[in-house]
Amino acid sequence: MSKALFWIHNPIFPSPKRHYKQQWAFVVVYLTLHPGERLGLVGESGCGKSTLGRAAMRLLPAATQIQGRVMFEGQAVFDLTPAQLRQFRGEAVALIFQDPMTRLDPLMTIGKHCIETLQAHQPQLSLHQAKSKALATLEAVKIPASRWSQYPHEFSGGMRQRVAIALALLLNPKLIVADEPTTSLDVTVAAQILKELTRLCREREMALLLISHDLALVGEYCDRIGVMYAGSLVETGFSQSVFHNPQHEYTRSLLNAALHIQAVKGQEDIPLNLTPLLRVKDLKQHYTLERNFIERLLQQEDQIIKAVDGVNLDLYSGEILGLVGESGCGKSTLSRTILQLIRPTSGKVEFQGTELTTLSKQNLRLQRRQIQMVFQDPHACLNPAMTVGQSIADPLSIHQLADPRAARVQVIQMLERVGLKPPEEYYDRYSADLSGGQQQRVAIARALITHPKLLICDEPVSMLDASVQTQVLELMLELKREFDLTYLFITHDLWVARFFCDRIAVMNSGRIVELGSTQEIFTNPQHPYTQTLLQAAPLLART
Repeated sequence: MSKALFWIHNPIFPSPKRHYKQQWAFVVVYLTLHPGERLGLVGESGCGKSTLGRAAMRLLPAATQIQGRVMFEGQAVFDLTPAQLRQFRGEAVALIFQDPMTRLDPLMTIGKHCIETLQAHQPQLSLHQAKSKALATLEAVKIPASRWSQYPHEFSGGMRQRVAIALALLLNPKLIVADEPTTSLDVTVAAQILKELTRLCREREMALLLISHDLALVGEYCDRIGVMYAGSLVETGFSQSVFHNPQHEYTRSLLNAALHIQAVKGQEDIPLNLTPLLRVKDLKQHYTLERNFIERLLQQEDQIIKAVDGVNLDLYSGEILGLVGESGCGKSTLSRTILQLIRPTSGKVEFQGTELTTLSKQNLRLQRRQIQMVFQDPHACLNPAMTVGQSIADPLSIHQLADPRAARVQVIQMLERVGLKPPEEYYDRYSADLSGGQQQRVAIARALITHPKLLICDEPVSMLDASVQTQVLELMLELKREFDLTYLFITHDLWVARFFCDRIAVMNSGRIVELGSTQEIFTNPQHPYTQTLLQAAPLLART
């Protein structure tokens, strides 16, 4: 066996968490990682996975009390001087965050990010050499050279994550700690990225610590798996051995939850001869990239990005229509255009027979009571300065649907309905005090408080582990029946789409390339792109 590259011996990292009643989180593990080895770390939200990953780079808060040892190539990480630590981060160990904007500066171009990283660690490189190396690394993660001068806000969420991965690879580290690196990526890009990472691991004997809630992903790309629960490493072993013969009860519950999502659900028969609840006709959303000074001198034409390019779509009352496709294909842009958060370049959006694109702001606000959105990240709709009760009641105030006393009663009832019990306790908490699954339940409650007809869900469970995913999806199915809801469900997880949706629309390069029942899409895909998506999706199989 090769000499250990990285190991943790019984460390304890107690760190205070801002809960309603102050609590302490302890991470107690023994873990060894060898050169070139790929270890997947799985477990529910808040179990300590990310705490463990950050320990490898000494990124835990200064107030954290630490016992035990963290060693890298025989050197104690906790004993490194500031100068040694700066060199250690990036050159020896690189961290890929779940949220790429944790790494990216919105005021810097992508090219500037790369050059700054290389100049900080390899000042001997000329500007030309640094740019060449950066462009090659960006190309490896499918970022074309033409996007060198663009800013993070000009990229989709998935493409921003690809940039963050490229920045981690720039300095050829010996260990990459990847904390949910493919959460915001579609299956094809996730497969490309992980194949690239695992190839680099083999060629350069680079170790990978992959923190993920996706058991199928870990099973496909990792040699070993570690299962964490309540701050402890409850099971480790070779991936296939753990999947086929799990020893710990928590491991078995995780596997059962993941397999439940991958089970085939009976689809509803939607009477498609009825008038659609939502009708999208030849919808287009085009953006023009402004030319820089030199391009204007050369009289080059403006580049047009066709984010949504002639989409036609009917959504019927009571159905769940899934919208799948790779990051940057236009899924989120389409949803925001339907809501008229951005006005379309051309085309029509009809909701309950009313044309939305021509409405005044006042009339559009009235329509939005009937169309609500659940985002991938609940922080997109939850104000951290407001309590849970205030956040959920806010739409009632905006639409003048209830006075404060009546609003509180409705919020308490909705908290109870989405499974946050006792509701009176959650009412006065802040979103930062809740787990990811609890935050998403609050976001769902906020969306439902105006009793809408249509809920547009943009990757609502992609950031959740398998067990919490199952809970939230089952809750959404219950709420659909209780509130007579219709869902437009955007996801890059094909197995979630198969479990949850009645019909599926496949989107590629701004267009709907295939539309059909979920069973038809999965058993007999017609379009080559749909076939590629299905082939790239990792499937968890257990015998």
